[in-house]
Amino acid sequence: MIVGATAAAGASYVSARNAILGGFQDQTMLKLRDQIVAYLPTVSLPPTQTTLDAFGTALKSSNAVVVYHGLHSDSGINPDSVPADLRQAVSRSTNIQFQRVDAEGYPQLFVGVPVQTGTDGGTSGIEVYTMVTLVQQQAAIDELARTAWQTSALALPFAVVLALLAARQVLRPVRALNTAASQLGRGKLDVRLRVKGSDELAQLVTTFNNTAAELERTVGTLRTMESEARRFVADVSHELRTPLAAMNAVTDVLDEDADQLPPDTAVAARLVSAETRRLTRLVQDLIEISRFDAGRAELRREDLDVAAAITDSLTARGWAPGGEVVAEVVADLPPGITARLDRRRLDIVVANLVGNALRHGAPPVEVSVRAERGDVVLTVTDHGPGIPEAVLPRVFDRFTKADTARARSEGSGLGLSIARENARLHGGDIVAANTGTGARFELRLPREAW
Repeated sequence: MIVGATAAAGASYVSARNAILGGFQDQTMLKLRDQIVAYLPTVSLPPTQTTLDAFGTALKSSNAVVVYHGLHSDSGINPDSVPADLRQAVSRSTNIQFQRVDAEGYPQLFVGVPVQTGTDGGTSGIEVYTMVTLVQQQAAIDELARTAWQTSALALPFAVVLALLAARQVLRPVRALNTAASQLGRGKLDVRLRVKGSDELAQLVTTFNNTAAELERTVGTLRTMESEARRFVADVSHELRTPLAAMNAVTDVLDEDADQLPPDTAVAARLVSAETRRLTRLVQDLIEISRFDAGRAELRREDLDVAAAITDSLTARGWAPGGEVVAEVVADLPPGITARLDRRRLDIVVANLVGNALRHGAPPVEVSVRAERGDVVLTVTDHGPGIPEAVLPRVFDRFTKADTARARSEGSGLGLSIARENARLHGGDIVAANTGTGARFELRLPREAW
């Protein structure tokens, strides 16, 4: 708006200036032409000095001079003061010519007329020049300019106020829409905006409200479905615990008596026992993960010697260094590193990380712990093939397996996910990486509770 007002003032000034100068210029040229036409019948050709003097006197202008080749009238301006460009244009044309010049700060208008004789439009060689000052016209133009700029200066504050009000009216709904979109992106799906007016912004707000409503409905449906699915898994897992307990008791008896059974029956008994144990582990993992989903997982912190707790976890599973395991375990567990942790959940994390390394890596499996600033860091490194690059970014996702062809591998696909959930419950985390000679999992837990 400010630019528009300034441009309008500038355009008005230019238009008025051209009108003032053009009107005075046309008036001067017409007046000179009429005087020439009125006196021309008395002029004899070729003109003498006397004829030129009489002609100059008849023009009734102290600044008019009549020129014929090397002669010129005694009255009027000196022909040498006429701009050379104007004299050249007059000599080559049959029309009135003019030129505005600035002589030492004083604007002047020069007019040149080639005098024609006869009806054939031929020139007589006589040229008439006159000069008039434009001081008064320039003064009027300057006054006009001052008035225009003063008017613009007075209008500027009002233009600024109007521009700010207009911008505020336009930007306010845009800011509100941006804020609402940010809230929607942060999960506040019930955000809505009031619709005002019927312009494009109002239509945009209506579209936003409809989109937010549909998104809220869709997300609500998905959340309900997810909640029902989790509840179903939790219910089924708990329902399976009782029959699995009975099955485990039976399979334990079968394992003890397998050597006394016929060979085919013994093989079948051992297969049922292995599959029952596998199903039991899967159900236990599902129950554990359902507790995290339901937000019912709790920490029971106590002061632990971390090295001793990890050693107990390894020993309980026969993984202690020197134990009879499929792969060798090498431990670097310096005593004296203490932390306030949940012993049971730390045991779950150690069991899952070391068990994963034993199943999918190659010896030696290195287990080490160290204190680092306010954290305790447990590192489990194997020397196997490592984690495939395509699997590495989602290795902690549920039911993720490095080899999808091994659909019935011993693991449930939940172990690493459960380990990470337990780490985060403590306020820590687990990261996975390849070392070039195997895979490495690093557990970092704060030594003090938050």
